[in-house]
Amino acid sequence: MPTRDLESWMWAEACAMIDRADRLHRQFFRPSTMKSRPPSWEPPVDIYETQYEFKIMIALPGVNPELVKVMLEKDHLVVSGKRHLPVSAETDIRRLEIPYGRFERIIDLPAGHFEIGNRDFLNGCLLISLRKI
Repeated sequence: MPTRDLESWMWAEACAMIDRADRLHRQFFRPSTMKSRPPSWEPPVDIYETQYEFKIMIALPGVNPELVKVMLEKDHLVVSGKRHLPVSAETDIRRLEIPYGRFERIIDLPAGHFEIGNRDFLNGCLLISLRKI
């Protein structure tokens, strides 16, 4: 492959990667789609399943655990709350990448019956145990 074609190909690949990263970034911080609820952001989630339970880890850096609600609604687990901006009104913000304000994450559950078990905050993440009953 001639050098010029290789450079063009590398440039096109780099631009495509940047576009994919930008789409992922926008998807991560997209507002929830529920019409009846106020605008919010969705925190990322990891879900692990064992024979007896689901372990759900939700990234909530800087969120006060007392401001988090966890509810079972039909076939969904709903986690909501608020992350306050940790600065005063006089502060000049130089960069803001961690979202703040109201958040909500609705997690679809498989068919079955569940009950919320332990709720622990570990290293900026909420770990929820959802027992299968």
